[in-house]
Amino acid sequence: NVLRSFRVAKVFRENSDKINCFDFSPNGETVISSSDDDSIVLYDCQEGKPKRTLYSKKYGVDLIRYTHAANTVVYSSNKIDDTIRYLSLHDNKYIRYFPGHTKRVVALSMSPVDDTFISGSLDKTIRLWDLRSPNCQGLMHLQGKPVCSFDPEGLIFAAGVNSEMVKLYDLRSFDKGPFATFKMQYDRTCEWTGLKFSNDGKLILISTNGGFIRLIDAFKGAVLHTFGGYNNSKAVTLEASFTPDSQFIMIGSEDGKIHVWNGESGMKVAVLDGKHTGPITCLQFNPKFMTFASACSNMAFWLPTIDD
Repeated sequence: NVLRSFRVAKVFRENSDKINCFDFSPNGETVISSSDDDSIVLYDCQEGKPKRTLYSKKYGVDLIRYTHAANTVVYSSNKIDDTIRYLSLHDNKYIRYFPGHTKRVVALSMSPVDDTFISGSLDKTIRLWDLRSPNCQGLMHLQGKPVCSFDPEGLIFAAGVNSEMVKLYDLRSFDKGPFATFKMQYDRTCEWTGLKFSNDGKLILISTNGGFIRLIDAFKGAVLHTFGGYNNSKAVTLEASFTPDSQFIMIGSEDGKIHVWNGESGMKVAVLDGKHTGPITCLQFNPKFMTFASACSNMAFWLPTIDD
């Protein structure tokens, strides 16, 4: 009922092109977005307003992620080169560059516990990094396009490879290869675009650029549910997310609506109309407050409207 009661509280039109990524700060107080118009916009979630805008005109900006320091981010480039950049928001200066990938970075995940992060690229590699060093700390060659993410404890990471298998690696001994591999049924109509763990670490959500997303058991690899019935006819990358209690799964669609399912029963529990003008490419729940954000080229903040 709470999820059904969510309504758009505010819409921000700071961007002239698609918002390709956003990320909430760990304390939930701010959200930062990257856009195809080369801008980085920082929003105050408590006051519900944009705080400042920075630009990355030369390199472009994609896959923006907060680090553990509240005022620094890492992001990938979508122009010129494929270097990952580490930016101080405080003075808008680069702290470090992470060169190495030779094609576009398509996955970037910050460790929830320390200064480690992982990146996956169309060059068919996953690289492991430490914020304190420009040198790659580990390199894995794969057979195809990777998606990757840390688990909530930062001890293991999952790599989705070739849109058909999930491999789990122990961070301390990942060079020994995966300790578990889950093979899925390959679907040639679409490819995997993202992979996320639930906050309780028990589930993995695989998003695709097709008309379905998959929920799998993080320990056994069994497909628990396949969720569909939302519009994505143009193979857009739509971000799917868990609610912070790991119970519900949400994804936007190309017609500006948000679909919500119960992860246990697999039943659709809500369809929310965000009145977005384009496909909802980004969707995440705030980690600390009862609010979530969705984005096309506009950013929308949602609040529940339950009356006492």
